Amino acid sequence: AEMSALQTLGEALLNVSPARRAELELPERLSEALDAVQRITRREARRRQLQFIGRLMRDIDAAPIRTQLAQWADAPNAEKARLHALERWRERLLAEDDALDRLCSERPAADRPRLAALVGAVHAERAHGQPPRAYRELFRVLSALFRAAE
Repeated sequence: AEMSALQTLGEALLNVSPARRAELELPERLSEALDAVQRITRREARRRQLQFIGRLMRDIDAAPIRTQLAQWADAPNAEKARLHALERWRERLLAEDDALDRLCSERPAADRPRLAALVGAVHAERAHGQPPRAYRELFRVLSALFRAAE
């Protein structure tokens, strides 16, 4: 079962770009075996090469590789969640009177006067039917604030 899991992990490495694969600092023999499987077209030869990769995987600690592959796979979801959180904060700032106080207590680095001015500008834009420049700028300021805190 573990051999099959290692072989599956080896196959997952085939879907990783060569640049990302280099970041994993794989042993040279394993790297060469992964490169070779890309060039093999015959089914049986490819199967044997994948088994060989599975055997090579036994000699290394696979946990860091699994962890890194999971992080790379999850990166788009994490970024999406971050953007949704920023959008929620922007909407709260526009809808709730105490949202600016909450944000400033959560994020002491927040530029309160600038945020308050942007919130006012967004309300003015909406009232006059203008393009959402301040709305976008508010998002950029929030994004910078949350990035600085990470």
